[in-house]
Amino acid sequence: MEKKTPLIAPSLLAANFLEIGKEVEMVNNSAADWLHLDVMDGRFVPNISFGFPVITPVTKLSRKVNDVHLMIEEPEKYAEAFAKAGAHILTVHIEACHHLHRNIQQIKSLGMKAGVALNPHTSVSLLENIITDADVILIMSVNPGFGGQHFIEQTYTKIRKLRELIDASGSKALIEIDGGVTVDNARGILDAGADVLVAGNTVFASRDPQATILALKQ
Repeated sequence: MEKKTPLIAPSLLAANFLEIGKEVEMVNNSAADWLHLDVMDGRFVPNISFGFPVITPVTKLSRKVNDVHLMIEEPEKYAEAFAKAGAHILTVHIEACHHLHRNIQQIKSLGMKAGVALNPHTSVSLLENIITDADVILIMSVNPGFGGQHFIEQTYTKIRKLRELIDASGSKALIEIDGGVTVDNARGILDAGADVLVAGNTVFASRDPQATILALKQ
């Protein structure tokens, strides 16, 4: 099987927030493809991250695809504001959406690509009726809310099942993996069928973040 080149999305949640501008410039000057921005509300997940006062200036500085991952309740209330704040991709959690198809339509109507995220316990079979509508499917390979967790091994099986669903349906959706991604396990994740690797601590805690991004890419 031909080895594909993944899209790399460094997660700003793991950056040094005292040097946030420098961190974004580092990503700009790297081989990364996307900049991943995690928004947490303390309700959907047991943590609070950052909102518009951070995202708006960061997206203005970013020269990458701004990949905003909403780990929040009632995401439909804020979709328009995230579009105005500079999001290119807006991902909502299937567990937080009572009317997921409507959420996807809303995001696309605002000019963004629509992503759907699944927690570790959520089956990919729940995506059957929207798989051709979504642009990105984000599989959480850790329990959402905190960085630095270890990759859940069952995720490999989940990726393969999702790849089968996407291929069988003719969907163009990309498979994005978020949580516990390292240089050591990246190849196995890609071989299972993933397209996009989110990396937080692996990138920002490394001695040479740009070299680490390049290693993930290769």
